[in-house]
Amino acid sequence: MSRILTGVQSTGRPHMGNILGAIIPAIELANNPANDSFLFIADLHSLTQIKNPKQLKENTLQVAATWLACGLDPEKTTFYRQSDVPQCTELSWYLNCFFPYQRLKLAHSFKDKSDRLEDVNSGLFAYPMLMASDILLYDADFVPVGKDQLQHLEMTRDVASRINHKYGEVFIIPEAKLQKDAQLIPGTDGEKMSKSRENTIDLFEDEKLIKKTINKNVITDNSPLEAPKDPNNSTVYHLYNLIASSEKSSNMAENLKAGGYGWGHAKKELIEELVKSFASQREKFNHYINHPQEVEDVLQKGALKAKKVANATLNRVRESLGYNS
Repeated sequence: MSRILTGVQSTGRPHMGNILGAIIPAIELANNPANDSFLFIADLHSLTQIKNPKQLKENTLQVAATWLACGLDPEKTTFYRQSDVPQCTELSWYLNCFFPYQRLKLAHSFKDKSDRLEDVNSGLFAYPMLMASDILLYDADFVPVGKDQLQHLEMTRDVASRINHKYGEVFIIPEAKLQKDAQLIPGTDGEKMSKSRENTIDLFEDEKLIKKTINKNVITDNSPLEAPKDPNNSTVYHLYNLIASSEKSSNMAENLKAGGYGWGHAKKELIEELVKSFASQREKFNHYINHPQEVEDVLQKGALKAKKVANATLNRVRESLGYNS
């Protein structure tokens, strides 16, 4: 059985791009009986950007509620909050002591964030080693990553290999499960959906707010109602195609090509599909938000499971380094 690990930062309420691009694929992997999945909320990573404790706690609740609402079964997976397993911070220190400073300087994520953030802290710089700790602590075989995270996984493999070379087989060397076929989730402006671009769609809002977001923010060209339109160059169509059935998507594409079908018609269909397709998840999300103790109980139960694996790994590392008698 392969162990697969993935996580998401608690930097805010997940949007449509997070849900379709990361959370649902991770849940599908977790539901595969051939996989032993560890899924966690990376709230320690979030501290590099969020210093408000109330906001951090609220964000964590919203992220956990999203995973549960989208179908995560905590009985089949190890679902936990990163900060509830402090063993990861101890391991990250050991890893930092074996990884070259010059290699950390080359991290793409640090370069990108240090250019645009006011709070450029040491945590941002050491981020790859905490991420490596998250992976190595649980003996993960595979880590689902996008191309933008591949460098971090290579750093994880590098530091694990350095320690293994010096002390023997201390760590399992994880492999990337590169999501080559992962679709780009476009935002309302047609670019990749991202909070930083302010182009997100919140699937858990009520129908009125979803309608406002789509009608006001999703870009279209100035083609008149009667003109044929190219669905391949339409953000409305791309969003619809992500959630609608193949039959519905084909019908919209044909309508756009034929003319006599305006962007208002297409947006109306998109709104209806967004409201209908995620009705169950929206209801469950609101339930968990209104019953936070249920979420807390799930996370604490997951943390107990995670700690058993973490303690075994950490004891192995301590003994290798000479810290256990």
